[in-house]
Amino acid sequence: MSLWTAAEAAAATGGQTQGEWQVSGLSIDTRTIQPGDLFVALTAARDGHDFVAQALEKGAGAALVSRVPDGVSAEAPLLIVEDVQKGLEALGRAARARTQARVVAVTGSVGKTSTKEMLARMLSDQGRTHAAVASYNNHWGVPLTLARMPRDTDYAVIEIGMNHPGEIAPLSKQARPHVAMVTTVAAVHLEAFDDVAGIAREKAAIMEGLEPGGVAVLNADIAEAPVLARVAADLGAEARWFGETAAAYQLRSAAIKGAETLAQVTVSGREIDLHIQSLGAHFAMNALGALACVEALGGDVEKAAQSLSLWSPVKGRGVRETIRLDGGAVTLLDDSYNANPTSVAAALAVLAATPVQGSGRKLAWLGDMKELGPQELALHADLAQLDAVQEIDRIHCIGPLMRALHDALPADKRGGWYATSAEAVPALQDSIAAGDIVLAKGSLSMALAKIVDGIREMGQSGRNSEKP
Repeated sequence: MSLWTAAEAAAATGGQTQGEWQVSGLSIDTRTIQPGDLFVALTAARDGHDFVAQALEKGAGAALVSRVPDGVSAEAPLLIVEDVQKGLEALGRAARARTQARVVAVTGSVGKTSTKEMLARMLSDQGRTHAAVASYNNHWGVPLTLARMPRDTDYAVIEIGMNHPGEIAPLSKQARPHVAMVTTVAAVHLEAFDDVAGIAREKAAIMEGLEPGGVAVLNADIAEAPVLARVAADLGAEARWFGETAAAYQLRSAAIKGAETLAQVTVSGREIDLHIQSLGAHFAMNALGALACVEALGGDVEKAAQSLSLWSPVKGRGVRETIRLDGGAVTLLDDSYNANPTSVAAALAVLAATPVQGSGRKLAWLGDMKELGPQELALHADLAQLDAVQEIDRIHCIGPLMRALHDALPADKRGGWYATSAEAVPALQDSIAAGDIVLAKGSLSMALAKIVDGIREMGQSGRNSEKP
């Protein structure tokens, strides 16, 4: 099915086309481009125009450019605009305008991607659902997601993130959601904000893009809830609150049982049991918020709860794996994609609450939490005071900031300290044994995925280690 014809794309962007063409998708990466895609030559770390010829050789249906690149025929299928980023945004706005889809936008300091994926799973059983892939939530990810949206979409789930003030509102205005959700507000990106209240105001800006009569689904349990409430009132948005302290959408209980989290929630007076194929009360909380979004979109809440049981987290965001070793197995909690004080506390709580078999231990490998501003060392050291730490056998620390946690830990909880994940990998073999449960978590730039891969390779090698 055609997503864009040359004429439609030109009308949307005001650009000039070369040739008659149609495309079935959009791509910004020649490594993953599919035949029939429109290659968008964004300029980021490298100029996408340098890859247009390669994209066309791989079967791209056309390319969105601001000039005819060197080595590309003057007759090549192109859409030429003044600015590629603005051209992509124009395509996104046009795609949003031509669909009758009900749209939900999700933001928050923690849990954006998992909540987006939950919503996509819930809604996909109720209509044609389009959602952002991976964490496409920034200035190019949101318009790219919108521009990829098919005309006949029934539901769309858009993830919106930020690093600095003023980024969320423009993206929300492109998405024009009927429902906007704030998962939570926490001490993330503090180097760009004066305080957490400033972060709350920026997250609340997602409501600026709401369609008339739109609904804001907001976390009632956070200290910054009054900030969200004021913005909703100022914008005339209907606020629907979820959380343990909420009435209409209440989390009544959540407990880990085996490989899943069991939760009891109340949704508009109805009691619903949730089965979540990932560990942690934070997943239950986000699932409750997602159910509130489904109801606000006009969907079937009970059916959505059933669909939720089929959802599983994406790689690096709380995935649980069993790694077979000689003499048993290691349970790996792969939460290596990102980290901040709130998400690390939640991950450690999950580790603490997960039962071990036999003589197994609870181990954590934690990497630096980035973008925390002047308080970064104190925020790392403060992790040692969490109740969950008392239930964990050993915490290994990676990175210069995590040195503060390493020094603050009780001696009996203190594992190794390593400057980088690569330096820590050789120590895995002697630090992990069959029966252990191991958490890996850190900011993406700390490459905790190397730790995850190292543990997986222990299983592939069939080796086992003695406990220290």
